[in-house]
Amino acid sequence: MSHQSLDSLHDVFVTELNDILDAEQQIVKVMPEMIDHASSPRLKAKFEAHLKQTHDQINRLHQVFTMLGITPTEEECKGMKGILRDGEKVLKAKGNAAAIDAALIAAAQKVEHYEISSYGTLRTYARTLGRNDVADLLQTTLQQESQTDELLTSLAQESINRKAA
Repeated sequence: MSHQSLDSLHDVFVTELNDILDAEQQIVKVMPEMIDHASSPRLKAKFEAHLKQTHDQINRLHQVFTMLGITPTEEECKGMKGILRDGEKVLKAKGNAAAIDAALIAAAQKVEHYEISSYGTLRTYARTLGRNDVADLLQTTLQQESQTDELLTSLAQESINRKAA
């Protein structure tokens, strides 16, 4: 967050929208590497589907900015940058393929949890500001992020963690 003035919930809302937009753009840059490093075909497929979904989420955020009549600003999301930097350790790791897949899932779920937190907060802000139209779009993304998190958990529990053990 830059050193701007936060004088209203609307200001906080816009700041957080810019933050999550940058976070999503950072994710799009890293996802192809995660897909390449995954050995499980099911994990690769889940990552590929989520990459497509992330592009849709970025488009939805641009729609939100348009609905609000504002232009996004270049704001670096340092939180996501840190989470992704931690995840890069997995991308450089050598070892058992299933163990690496388990670590990739852990890294991806950290990303998902950041997004779930952000979109839940943004949806609540939109409702408080009387923008249920915007809240509905943010709720769609929140549901997608929650589903991705659940899918990763079930994939880890069903097979990858056992193989890694």
